Order: sequence, then structure tokens, then C-alpha cells
Amino acid sequence: MIKLPNFAARMFSTKYMVKDHMKRGEIPSSREAYKESLNIATPAIAEMVSIALMSMLDMIMVGQLGPEAVAAIGLTGQPRMIFFSVFFALNIAVTAIVARNKGAGDDMAARSCLRMSMLIVIGGGSLLSVGAVVLARPMMLLAGARYDTIGMATSYFRITGYGLIFAIMSGAICSAQRAAGNTKITMQVNVVANIVKVIFNFLLIAGRFGFPELGVDGAAISLVIAHVISCGLAMASLFRKDAYLRIRRSDNWRPDIPMLKTIGRVTAGGMLEQLFMRIGFFAYARVIAGLGTLETAAHFIAMQFMNLSFTFADGISVATTALVGQNLGKKRPDLSIMYGKIGTRLAWSVAALLSTTALLTRFHFPLLFAGGDQAVVQITAGVLLIVVYILPFQTAQIVMAGSLRGAGDTKYVAFTMFITVGLIRPVMGFVLTYPMGWGLTGAWIAIILDQVVRLALLLTRFTRGRWINNQL
Repeated sequence: MIKLPNFAARMFSTKYMVKDHMKRGEIPSSREAYKESLNIATPAIAEMVSIALMSMLDMIMVGQLGPEAVAAIGLTGQPRMIFFSVFFALNIAVTAIVARNKGAGDDMAARSCLRMSMLIVIGGGSLLSVGAVVLARPMMLLAGARYDTIGMATSYFRITGYGLIFAIMSGAICSAQRAAGNTKITMQVNVVANIVKVIFNFLLIAGRFGFPELGVDGAAISLVIAHVISCGLAMASLFRKDAYLRIRRSDNWRPDIPMLKTIGRVTAGGMLEQLFMRIGFFAYARVIAGLGTLETAAHFIAMQFMNLSFTFADGISVATTALVGQNLGKKRPDLSIMYGKIGTRLAWSVAALLSTTALLTRFHFPLLFAGGDQAVVQITAGVLLIVVYILPFQTAQIVMAGSLRGAGDTKYVAFTMFITVGLIRPVMGFVLTYPMGWGLTGAWIAIILDQVVRLALLLTRFTRGRWINNQL
């Protein structure tokens, strides 16, 4: 039998994370390596968690309007993500390219990547904003909005469409900053913007201190204001004199063809990933929407807890992506492997805490959002029992995917998303929900299947190590 101290040492010590034949130099001590990971991850986690908590506050405020309002805003989520998907792929490319070039010491290439991505956003983001405004009602009908949610959902989606380009620009700049290890900057940008959003939600949803009572529309206007603020703050970070990533009047803004080709090549894999994810999530959301307003509201409340878990893992993944990419640029794939494994260990530690929290608060957490509706509380509590089992798989696969993205292995991540999110989640969600008659429980069991298979595929790829030879 393995003694616990020995098992823990082999799990968490850097001494055992890289095989001898893979080592290219000295391996940092566990203390040094975890400290470096946490120095980048901690601001990112603080940023992501604060955003999630602010989002929860949004939903709590909206929840006072009734389950129809919660369901209406929830239904806009996946259509909004479809509009964002191309630029999420761009952000993945920016992260990989900036991290690799910073590690290689090619500062000019890193800055060129930032400038070219900004030009792409200006052109493409403007078109997406127009499309979101024009296609609001058809998108909500496609998402499964019913007679009691279609009006609110359409209005929310249309108003937030005006802010898409600001959100996309902020996302591109923040992705570059995270890749360079500047997670404190992105934390400041997004925390401030989300505080502003909560303040305006407080003022506009219920109409306080002389502001009009706008309900769901007030939440939408608050989100647009937050996007404008985040874009302005992100842009301001590029004008600091001591900034690694900076822009100046004298910069060359003409198209950098080699860099645009590199961005396009890495983005292609990310676009496939986002395409499969968004189609899968959209189809899955349609499965949920068919269950009725109470079940849909309960589902989106439970997803608030899942999103909180995601933000912890995503913060760790930010650090892992940056460190994997930078060390590949330094020709130290052994350290890339080590930091990928450190990220996974940190993710599992967080998952243990969050799973325990979900178990203990499953009847209390829904009360924050349900506006006193006990039927919604009971349904959500049952779903949170399933969440307890999902979280360890969810957190680990997020970090594994981040490691592979940092190496530019975006096509394999896309393949994984096609199998799991594109096929397993919506297909099994439908089968277990309707033909099997398991309702919302069946839909969430499909998420377990998705997460388990996804982690297995990503972990297998990471362990085999072919990704260390990827060229951007």
C-alpha cells in the first residue's frame, strides 16, 4: 500500500513531474515552481472569480423580477457566445503567439501580433455588432424562447449587441496581456468594469435614486456600459511607458502579412473548437429550453455555480497557458510539461473545495436567485448534487486544454470539443432527457459524460507529449 505522504510527494512534487530523458536542464524546486504559477494565476483567479460573483449579483437582481426574467437572460447566453466565437478563437491565437514570442525574446513579433489582432477586431467586430442588433429576434426564437420570455430575451440581446465590439477589443488586448504574464492588468480592467456593471444594475433594474425602472433592459444597458469601460481601460494599459505590450503613433499599422498568416493558422484550430463548442452548447440549450420555464430557470441557477468553478480553473489555466508557451519559446519543453502538471494539481485542489461547498449549500445557494420560488429551489438543489461529481473533471480538463493551447495544439483541442461538446453533450442530453424520461437530471448526467470523456482525451494527448514539437 502507498503511504499517503509518499503518494502526495509524487503527485505534487516537481521532482517527479518530468521523466529523466525529457529534462533539458535544472528543474525548479516545488516551492519555486508553484510560486511562479501562483504569481500569474492568483490575479487571473481573482479577476475571473470577481467577474463570476458580479454575474451572480446580476442574476440575483434579475431574479427578483421572476423566473421568466432569469430564463430570458439565460437563453441569450449561447447565441451571444456564437457571435463571440470567432474572436474567442482569435484570442486563443493571440495568447499562444504572444507567449511563445515573449519566451523567445522576440518583443517586436509579440507587439506586431497585438496590433494585427486589433485591426482584425475593428473590422470584424463592427460587422458582428450590426448582426446582433438586426438578428436579435430570430436568434431568440432559435434558442427556444417562449411566449413568456421572447420579448425580454429579444430586447436584452439587441441592446447588448451594441456593446459587442467593445467587449471583443477588450478581450483581444487582455488575452495578449495574460500571455505576457500581465494578469494584474487584466484583473484591474475587468474588476473595475464589473463593479460599474453592478452599480448600474442596482440603479436601472429596479429604478433607484431617480433612475428609470427598466427591468431586464436595465441589465442589458449596464452590460454595454461595462463593455465600454473595459475597452477603455484595456486600451489605456497599452500606453504605459514601461509596458511590455504597448502601442505608439510611430508603430507600423500596415498589414504584417507573415504575422497575419501565423494568426490565421493558429486561429483556424481555435475557430473549429469554438464552432463545435457553440453548436453543441446551443443544441444543448435547446434541450433545456424544451423542459419549461421553471426547469430552465433552475438549470441556469445551477450553471451559476458551474461558472464559478470554471472561473477558478480558468484562472489557473491562464497561468498554465502562458508558462507552457513561454517555456516552449525558451526551448524548455520539460518546464512546459511541469507547469501543465502543476496547473492540474492546483485545479484538483480547488475542485475538492468547491465540490464540498456545492454539497453543503445546495438548498441555500438557489435561494439567492429564485426570488422565493420553492419549486425552483428544490429542482436546483437536485442538480447541484450532480455538480458535486462534475467539478473535479471540469477543472482538470480546463487546465489540460489550456496547456495544449499554449503549445498551439488548437486542432486537437477542437477535435476534443467536437466529440464531447458537439456530440456527446447534446445527443446524450436529448436521449436522457426525453426518450429516457429523466428530465433535467438526464440533461446534467450528459454533462458528466461530456466532462469525463473530454478529460480522458486531453490527458492522453498531454501525456504522450507530441505537442511539445508544435511550430506556430
